[in-house]
Amino acid sequence: MRKAIVIIALALAGSLSATAQTTDNMNRIEVCKQNYRTLFGGEALTGQGTDPEMMDILQKFIFGEVFQTGELTLKQREMITCITLATMQTLPQLKAHAGAALNVGVTPEELREVMYLTAPFIGFPKMLNAVGAVNEVFKEPGISLPLEKQGTVTEETRHKTGKAIQDKLYPGGIASVMEGVPGNMGKDVEQFLTDYFFGDIYSRGALDLPTRELLGYCVLTTLEAESQLHSHYHGNVNAGNSPETLTAAVIQCLPYIGFPAAIKALRIIKEEYAIK
Repeated sequence: MRKAIVIIALALAGSLSATAQTTDNMNRIEVCKQNYRTLFGGEALTGQGTDPEMMDILQKFIFGEVFQTGELTLKQREMITCITLATMQTLPQLKAHAGAALNVGVTPEELREVMYLTAPFIGFPKMLNAVGAVNEVFKEPGISLPLEKQGTVTEETRHKTGKAIQDKLYPGGIASVMEGVPGNMGKDVEQFLTDYFFGDIYSRGALDLPTRELLGYCVLTTLEAESQLHSHYHGNVNAGNSPETLTAAVIQCLPYIGFPAAIKALRIIKEEYAIK
């Protein structure tokens, strides 16, 4: 059973080797095999297992087609895949892709920050599940835990730091959304967003701001959070991510979240891009 789960996890990959990304004369089967080998050190399309036909469809589509779409690096694709799987709480597949992420150059600190980034979106319990799965992967090659600290704020600076980040990405914050909340507690939520989301989390090291915003958009795409997808489109542009990069990131999520959720996010990108 465990072997079957691992095989499925390895199949559900979403990244791109540099060679396959730039080689036009390779067909999707060749690209699939090359990318699978790069990520996992194994062979794709073996015809083995209990469901070889579906595995054939999976691997050719994901490895041979999806991760030739758009201009994303191999590291970006694996971080996107990992945060999508963490959001979905598909932990066996997350463990497989955590290993693949390390194989293609994502550092342990970067991968941990990808997991920590999920907390404001999906809550602490699910984030801790994801961190626990990734920590198990870290132990296999002997990566020592805890990892090096990446926090940059103190109790005295978290608000100022968070506000500076928030103002850069989202001028005006969420004041209009929280206006009129009973008990005037909307102001508390506003401050939580500034101090915790942007102050405690977004200010941390290992990942830069454009990467955090791009990965955040992938979480929102997975959650089908329509309102936030509109605002975070502009947050991504303000962070320096192009609409084309954002589009490629959503397509990278597609094999894991399905067409309806991906098309919803792509429609929103198209709408916002048309407005400019």
